[in-house]
Amino acid sequence: QVQLIESGGGLVKAGASLRLSCTASGPTFSRYGMAWFRQAPRKEREFVAAISRSGSNTYYVDSVKGRFTISRDNAKNMVYLQMNSLKPEDTAVFYCAADARHELMVLPVMYDYWGQGTEVTVSS
Repeated sequence: QVQLIESGGGLVKAGASLRLSCTASGPTFSRYGMAWFRQAPRKEREFVAAISRSGSNTYYVDSVKGRFTISRDNAKNMVYLQMNSLKPEDTAVFYCAADARHELMVLPVMYDYWGQGTEVTVSS
């Protein structure tokens, strides 16, 4: 079992950058495919980005390609989401998720563990 704790959210203006961090507990972090999802008010949870166990492969939703970068440090049990050129439509609660059986999945149901979320608000 793994526990996930997100941090790094906040209130920023459009065009700014933020880096979200997700700290994972447990000695087997490198066995999990990891991802970031987000959920805006009154909307369903949406896939943002995923990274393979080794970190060598990544996948993004089209709306963040070229602006967001997912990365991981298996030695530190960390996964990151660097967000540049933020837009008001990026406003959401961002969640870190871990998948014990697959890599690079986009459906929330495929993920086994979730953090509590960190809120990102982008003002215009």
